[in-house]
Amino acid sequence: MSQDLGLTGEVGRIVRLAEQDRQPVRFLLDGIERQVLAGDTVLTAMLTFSRILRQSEFGPEGRAGFCLMGACQDCWVWHQDGTRLRACSTLVENGMSLMTQAPGDWP
Repeated sequence: MSQDLGLTGEVGRIVRLAEQDRQPVRFLLDGIERQVLAGDTVLTAMLTFSRILRQSEFGPEGRAGFCLMGACQDCWVWHQDGTRLRACSTLVENGMSLMTQAPGDWP
């Protein structure tokens, strides 16, 4: 069962300062179009809109990244094609489509 992660209006964990030097990048997150800045990691982009990245696969707890360097595997999210990626070390790309929960056919 999917749970609302608060990605549709909750104040995010990250508050962006005024920036004007980077180009906007658009991507889909759980089917909702979002706009962030070029050079943002997926982790930064997602936490701009939510207090968590995803629900834990082992319980109801929210996950928001831990080590921020790709070692702990706390920040796994899914690309629309079903591949997993580490949100802390993957840059957002224009047109990227991401999901906070594993696809239904994912092992």
